Amino acid sequence: MTATSAFFERLTAAGHDPRFNKVCGSVRFDIRDGDRLEQWLLDIDRGDLRVSQSAAPAGTVIRVSAQVAEAMARGEVNGLAAITRGEILVDGDLNLALRIGRLFPRTPDRSERADPDGGSPG
Repeated sequence: MTATSAFFERLTAAGHDPRFNKVCGSVRFDIRDGDRLEQWLLDIDRGDLRVSQSAAPAGTVIRVSAQVAEAMARGEVNGLAAITRGEILVDGDLNLALRIGRLFPRTPDRSERADPDGGSPG
């Protein structure tokens, strides 16, 4: 299973996220890997999350390469930074796309990363 698939499976298992209690909308992720297109649809209804693999129309469409999607799903890439660099294209509600970024794991700050030697700094 890819990190991207695992990310969407976690959303499915969660079923609800209170950070989205005032949000209603749909977002389709178009994830391209060469000639292959993988599409995931996320429907949000007042915090309830429904995920499916679907090419159905959505109010917001996020287009991204499989490589960037994998990095985001692992918390290695910040979505806003990727949009700024042109690695993610958003059609539709940009505010909703930015809010969706909260669902992805956060990129740890340098100060939050564990010491590779297992000791404490200093």
